[in-house]
Amino acid sequence: MAKIKAKPGDELPKAKLNIENLKKTLRIFKYIGKHKWKFFLGMFFLAGTAATALIFPRLMGDLMGVIGGSGPQKEISRDELIDFANNTGIKLLVLFALQAVFSFFRVVTFTSVTENMLASMRQAAYNKLIQMPMTFFSQRQVAELNSRIATDITQISDTFTTNIAEFLRQLIIIVGGIIIICFMSWKMAVVMLAIIPVIAILTLFFAKYIRRLSKEAQDKVAESNVIVGESLQGIANVKSFTNESYEINRYKNKVNEIKQIAIKGGIARGSFFSFIIFCLFGAIIFIVWYGIQLTLEGVISATDMISFLMYTVFVAASIGGIADQLAAIQRTIGATERVMDIIDGTPEKINLTANKSTERVKGDISFDNISFFYDTRPDFQVLHNISFKANKGETVALVGPSGSGKSTIASIVLRFYDPKSGTVSIDGKDASEYDLTELRENMAIVPQDVLLFGGSIKENIEYGKPGASMQEIIEAARKANALEFIDSFPQQFETVVGDRGIQLSGGQRQRIAIARAVLKDPSILILDEATSSLDSESERLVQEALDQLMIGRTSIVIAHRLSTIRKADKIIVIEKGVVKETGKHEELMQIENGLYRSLNRMQMELA
Repeated sequence: MAKIKAKPGDELPKAKLNIENLKKTLRIFKYIGKHKWKFFLGMFFLAGTAATALIFPRLMGDLMGVIGGSGPQKEISRDELIDFANNTGIKLLVLFALQAVFSFFRVVTFTSVTENMLASMRQAAYNKLIQMPMTFFSQRQVAELNSRIATDITQISDTFTTNIAEFLRQLIIIVGGIIIICFMSWKMAVVMLAIIPVIAILTLFFAKYIRRLSKEAQDKVAESNVIVGESLQGIANVKSFTNESYEINRYKNKVNEIKQIAIKGGIARGSFFSFIIFCLFGAIIFIVWYGIQLTLEGVISATDMISFLMYTVFVAASIGGIADQLAAIQRTIGATERVMDIIDGTPEKINLTANKSTERVKGDISFDNISFFYDTRPDFQVLHNISFKANKGETVALVGPSGSGKSTIASIVLRFYDPKSGTVSIDGKDASEYDLTELRENMAIVPQDVLLFGGSIKENIEYGKPGASMQEIIEAARKANALEFIDSFPQQFETVVGDRGIQLSGGQRQRIAIARAVLKDPSILILDEATSSLDSESERLVQEALDQLMIGRTSIVIAHRLSTIRKADKIIVIEKGVVKETGKHEELMQIENGLYRSLNRMQMELA
């Protein structure tokens, strides 16, 4: 059973904060477009929220100072103190109202800017992604690419909506708060700066260590769940090999690992709480004690001391919070780099205009000394000097053992890949000289594993010719031997096929794919083992539809069941990327010790 390491706690990769990475990240601002003014307006509201936060401790100190009878003026009456308290309370209410207004408009403007920017960025990334060549997709996993479009851009959204604003707000509070307390009392400021930031930074490292232990515990729990899933899914294997004790011990070892990490985490959390209680609160008590000494000496007023303490709490909280915002920004830089990798890619030259003028080719195909290897495996040559011709309307079959290069030839015809040497000609013209969209508009493929999209049967057939009339779709289904089973469904052409066509049988999916190809009406048709995985009845229906589809078209047929290509105009036998034999079925069967004859004999013996 495969070992799968699931990591639900995994985070996006972080990137270093340097000039080069910041330049790459700043490129996303070009996607703001006409919404730049909203960004600057949001920065104004951001500055407003930070400014009101810095005014709050000053006013709160004045208000609390009234309790001790020491407002901003000494020797004032009780009524004057009450009036001062009332005025200060009103100022605080106005301040909170401003804070609420600034916060609301900051969130609204940043959200509007971010979502408009990311909509443009998502579209740009997908537009580029869908136009990338097959070499790009052969080197990357679909899940990874999907993650870049979904998870990475979501990370950018979260950061621009929340994290950057919070980072700047907290930075303003830290810098502004330190400047203010230095003016209030440089002696207390020195003490505060010598103690609080150090404790805040130590707290961050402590918290990071605890998070790491928590993540390790999550990973181990995920691994234990994999063991449960594997053993239950493969329960027949477990029991047939009498490996119950092995699985029990495997799970027991993993559970013990979870326990050890959890206990270690508990010790760390207990130590962290003790650290907070003793050091942080002890530091605050020390600053209060020192402030009282300065107050008694007349160096600082009680009002200023209260304000000073509140500024200290604000600065300490901002120092503690800014690290998380910085980590999120680092993840965003990493996410931005991954998205920009797609946007900066070199796409195929695809014609995306609505009115494409497609010149219909006749369908003469010529391979002249074609050699090829995949860029991911440059040391393994797939094709060696392949040469053959397929004239207009001919059916040319490619046969040979698995891995001989048959599907690669089909991919080169479609120009998914270009040959490393040699020339592919269509109607006597180098295939590379054709407009890529125009060339592929003249081709259609019916693969072995048909992928249907999750919509209706009608939508899947119409994919061959977007905008086709219902009558054309019905006629295509009839020619593909699909109309009978489609009409048997209650919703007929509006029947939803499910994810990848899961609600249809293999034969039904193949006939939908054939109908799609019929609707496209190509000059060149490629059939990649289109009947190899079907039962006899489905194969008969599909083969009848294929026979009709191939009439009048140049057809390249990759065959697994040799009985299906006996009537081909030309059969090309390939082994290890080399053409071994060429001819019609009868001619190849006459070759003593021939590969085609040998393959036929083996299939007849297995039948």
